[in-house]
Amino acid sequence: MTADQHASRRRGDKVPDLLERLAPWEEAHRDGVALPLERTVGDEVQTVLSTAEAALDLALHLVRLQDWAVGIGAGAVHEPLAESSRASSGPAFVQARTAVERARGRGEPMPVVVVGDHPEAAGDASALVQLLAAVVRRRSAAGWEVADLLGPGVRQKDVAATLGISEQAVSQRVRSALLEEERRVRPLAARLLRRAAGEKEDV
Repeated sequence: MTADQHASRRRGDKVPDLLERLAPWEEAHRDGVALPLERTVGDEVQTVLSTAEAALDLALHLVRLQDWAVGIGAGAVHEPLAESSRASSGPAFVQARTAVERARGRGEPMPVVVVGDHPEAAGDASALVQLLAAVVRRRSAAGWEVADLLGPGVRQKDVAATLGISEQAVSQRVRSALLEEERRVRPLAARLLRRAAGEKEDV
C-alpha cells in the first residue's frame, strides 16, 4: 500500500505525525503487517500488508484522516522481502504506484483505488472500498465517538455509560453512522481484495 499526502506544500509535512499515530494500529495488526509503514520519498508512505483485512482497515483509517490518497496494490511481491518496503520489489509495488496516482486524480469519487492481478476484481474492490470510504468520510464526530468505543464484545450499554448518554442515543448514533452496515460489508470487501490479488475465492 502506498499513500500520498494531499497538498503537503500548503498543509505541511504530516508524515512524522502519521507514523506516530499509526504505531498503535501496527501493533494491534502485527499479524497482518509484513513490513511497517515508512516514508519512501517526499510526503509518501508505504507498507506491505499480508492480509486483505489489514489492508482494508488501514485504507479506511487513512481515508478518515482526510489527508491521504491511498493506493492498494493487490498482487505478489518478490520474496524474501527486504528489510524495508523501499528496498523490496514485485508487481504489488507497481500496482500500488498506479493505484495511488489514480487516487490522487479527480476522476475517482474517493481517494482510494485498488489495482491488482485480476483487473475486473480490482475494479469491483475499488468500487466497494470507495463506498466504505464515503461512509467513513461522512461520519460525524458523534458517530466516531461511538464507533471508536464499540469494539468486539462491547455492548451499547457500556458505550452509553462511558459517554454519559442514553442507550437510545447510542443506538441512534449507530444507525446514523451506518456502523452495522460497514461491519457487514467489510468481509465482502476483503474477499474482493483477495480476488483482485488473483486468489481463487467465491464471493
